[in-house]
Amino acid sequence: MVSFRNRKQPQRNSRKEQMNEQFSADKISRAVRGYFLAIRAMDADGFANTFAENGTTFDPVGSPAITGRNALREFLQSICKNFKTVSLTEDFVFVAGNGAAVKWTGHGTSTNGREVNFEGIDVFEVNEDGKIQTVHAYWNPAEMIAQL
Repeated sequence: MVSFRNRKQPQRNSRKEQMNEQFSADKISRAVRGYFLAIRAMDADGFANTFAENGTTFDPVGSPAITGRNALREFLQSICKNFKTVSLTEDFVFVAGNGAAVKWTGHGTSTNGREVNFEGIDVFEVNEDGKIQTVHAYWNPAEMIAQL
């Protein structure tokens, strides 16, 4: 017969730890929401400000890093100049640890009036200040460009 009396029971998180975890999840959710809201508004300044000063995106993964708010601002401006409207909608958001993974769907109307649809997954790392430190964007820009 096996005795379970001497086995350590898993420790439950204290109320304070649970509140810190919730606060952290809230911070992450707010950062991610701000990122997508700024893209939908085509607001390059708002987009850049969702990132830490030295924040980085790899968009798409495999391309060179884009680091720093000025470079991030210019990055979104370079995309938006080709569109009358562009938006990414969060289909599923999964928050864990200090980050999140988001499955999104993109829609847009190019400056020449063509409709484009595309999708991908962004993986976020958020710092203690609630700013995005890193984004890894998994998507295929060639699919979108082919529709233009």
